[in-house]
Amino acid sequence: MTRQLEDTADPSPIGAGRLAGIDRRSAIDAVRLRIGMAISLGLLKPGERLPDQEDVALGLSVSPITARRALASLAEQGVVVRRRGRGGGTFVADEPPRSILVELSASPAESRAVNRLVDRRLLFECAVTHYAALNATAEQLAELDRLTHDMADSTDWSDYHQADDQFHQLVGTASGLGTAVEAYNQTLTELYAYFIPYPIELLHKSNCDHIALVAALRAGDGKEAVEISRKHVDVLHRTMFMGLTDGGPAST
Repeated sequence: MTRQLEDTADPSPIGAGRLAGIDRRSAIDAVRLRIGMAISLGLLKPGERLPDQEDVALGLSVSPITARRALASLAEQGVVVRRRGRGGGTFVADEPPRSILVELSASPAESRAVNRLVDRRLLFECAVTHYAALNATAEQLAELDRLTHDMADSTDWSDYHQADDQFHQLVGTASGLGTAVEAYNQTLTELYAYFIPYPIELLHKSNCDHIALVAALRAGDGKEAVEISRKHVDVLHRTMFMGLTDGGPAST
């Protein structure tokens, strides 16, 4: 993610004014919510080690100070615990307070807004994929292939997310659609602000779509590429937090 959320008086994209009807949240509270929801949904397990603070910031597309203060707040409330020394770090508490986790949940208005963002991304994704199948250069295809290998080698959600962001932005660039790509990237930015940590095994499964997409782009098969992208984005309705909260499958 190229645009980072700063710890300022400005609201985070979660609850930003452009999404009508949603409560405004600070960047710190947005990070607390995203980690809290991942714990509530069982995506982060008791005792699981979180990435280092810098990696949490990169993985959630926020500033380092925002990540640090959010983790400190969660530690004060007993949602995570910090351990020093060799093997130390920040870990999900064995028994996070349920009352705190209940507070760290998205509103129905936020869920509806994210579903609308997924629909918007779906339109953009199909368009840029179609034109990427026509216009992608050999160098761009090689870089996309490299990024799928980076995602396959990722050991946690932070590393994966960073490569995933680069991958989709490069698909947009490869489309050659000019300024329309800026609108696509803005939609990615808004949607990524709602992503929560996922088990790396589920993310590796999602990477199979990326691999298949690169193969279709290399073959110049626009119809196949668009269908892969359509399914890859449409599943977010069921695998982002709002779908999981409603009983959707625990995959991404």
